[in-house]
Amino acid sequence: MRRLLLGLSFIICFLSFSAGVSAQPGWTKKAAKSVFTLKTFDADGTLLGSSCGFYVGDNGEAVSCFSPFKGAARAVVIDVSGKESAVTFMLGANDTYDVARFLVDASKPQPLTIAPGMAPAYTGVWLLPWRETKNVPEGVIRKTETFNEEYGYYTVAIDMPEGTAGAPLMDDEGLVIGIMQQPYNAGDSVNYAVSARFADSLRITGLSINDPALRSTAIKKALPDDISQALLTLYVASAQMDSAAYATLIDDFITKFPKSQEGYVYRAQLAANGDHYDLADRDIETALRVADSPDEVHYSLSQMIYQKVLFRPQPPYEPWTLERALAEAEAANAANPQPTYRHQQAMVMFAQKRYDDAYAVYEELFTTPMRSADLFYEASRCKFMAGDTIAQIALLDSCMSLFSRPYLKEAAPFLLASAQARMNANRYREAVGQLNDYEQLMAAQVNDQFYYLRFQAEVGGRLFQQALNDITKAISMDPQSDLYYAEKASLQVRVGQYDEAIETARECIAVAPDHSDGYLFLGLAQCLKGMKEEGLKNLRKAQELGDPQAEGLIEKYAI
Repeated sequence: MRRLLLGLSFIICFLSFSAGVSAQPGWTKKAAKSVFTLKTFDADGTLLGSSCGFYVGDNGEAVSCFSPFKGAARAVVIDVSGKESAVTFMLGANDTYDVARFLVDASKPQPLTIAPGMAPAYTGVWLLPWRETKNVPEGVIRKTETFNEEYGYYTVAIDMPEGTAGAPLMDDEGLVIGIMQQPYNAGDSVNYAVSARFADSLRITGLSINDPALRSTAIKKALPDDISQALLTLYVASAQMDSAAYATLIDDFITKFPKSQEGYVYRAQLAANGDHYDLADRDIETALRVADSPDEVHYSLSQMIYQKVLFRPQPPYEPWTLERALAEAEAANAANPQPTYRHQQAMVMFAQKRYDDAYAVYEELFTTPMRSADLFYEASRCKFMAGDTIAQIALLDSCMSLFSRPYLKEAAPFLLASAQARMNANRYREAVGQLNDYEQLMAAQVNDQFYYLRFQAEVGGRLFQQALNDITKAISMDPQSDLYYAEKASLQVRVGQYDEAIETARECIAVAPDHSDGYLFLGLAQCLKGMKEEGLKNLRKAQELGDPQAEGLIEKYAI
């Protein structure tokens, strides 16, 4: 019993002693050189927040609280000697545990050493404030909790002087255990720290650009150290950043990876997008000098030139021609034969109107892994431009054979193309069948133009009732189109529905009283019904409005 009482007395004395201040460890003076105060500012230069922090790497890597960085456009650290250094990049952040890792433009920083594992409960600890080496608070860990399987969250019996959030919590040997958290209540003797190892583990990845914590600060984010992750960052950023910010990011990539061809190719593409083609050429030359895969550089340049010539011909840039685009694609394939490069050659040849040459390449590609519906469709365009509609339809049939019924939406554009090709070849009923399939697939997206297209196919196939149904549907979707009323009235006259044609023609006139079509079909229907006087009057009105058919009809029915 006496031994138990002595043990309890020892623990009580230890806890009481730990919560106070005793003789300072020998490492405090040296360690203090690693601790700084962090200050953050908004875009107008207004001070946003501050905390302590400390270096963890020889190149200026440091950790602190994350909360001061929210909304910040700039940050600095002030070391023990009063020297101010800029925070250049964010290296990682975690909002849940309020920690950040960042890079400081510091000369010869002296990093602290982080303890390799979690500290157990009842470990004696020291809190090292900024610019303090004599009155360093001492305490004890009351509780250690594990998070993310390997990191510690500590409940600490220790007094926190004002402004010491972010300061290092250290063991007797001078190793950093944790980062002090913002106290819940000022003056509390129980406070909290999060694992310093966790803060130092924070890293930027290729998808960190979408991280909500990092997006909440305007301070630049570092690119990942892994080049594949850095390239992922560039890819994601291209759709999110404005051109100026994206250009800066690409420059940062080139600075970090000067021997990577991708950075120069990305910058060349950005220059081309801004019509700075000479700068793009210059970056491509650099990319070729450093390239491990020159074929990819040649291919990228071929694509840039192709896009510029076809879709952005103004302002002109004489060195960029379709001939050069083809030469670059050929150079890519010569360096590393790939179906993708041959496909690029075919596309350029098509743009050059070398349809037979382009088709010969497509035939070659049909036997490669590139064989696809898109490839057959592109080849069919070669035959269409060459005037070979039979071969065009055969290729579109090959395209459709790659899909099985019931069709998925991926087949829809090819169905539509095949139907239009059949209409051009006067194979109207076949076209109607494919348009029916298209409607079934795209029921929620079809519009008045689709029903007008199918109306035309149905008229060509002499499916008159179906045609009347479709033109009526088109009118219901766009009741202000006088073309649809005129087409409906024309067909009604053709099938002998004169009363209906008269009504439709009057609707056409109501929609477009200054157009001739309504008067033409109204007059024609009236004449065919025996109402010649009224009919001729409307035909003359159509003639006045410039309709070329009206004169012949007037001569026919005026007899």
